[in-house]
Amino acid sequence: MSDTQAFDPKMLEALVCPQTQGPLSYDAEKQELVSKAAHLAYPIRGGIPVMLIDEARELD
Repeated sequence: MSDTQAFDPKMLEALVCPQTQGPLSYDAEKQELVSKAAHLAYPIRGGIPVMLIDEARELD
């Protein structure tokens, strides 16, 4: 994965959690979009968020 394929935080304005329809926050260190309401973290691969519940990591 290249740094030239970075996630654009402006995309957060258009994205919501697929499970709760709630807001997401961007975790640049882990390259994830986090839904606190759903306790899920959606991965960002190659600069593209993978907004599938089956692909999300459950948060503790």
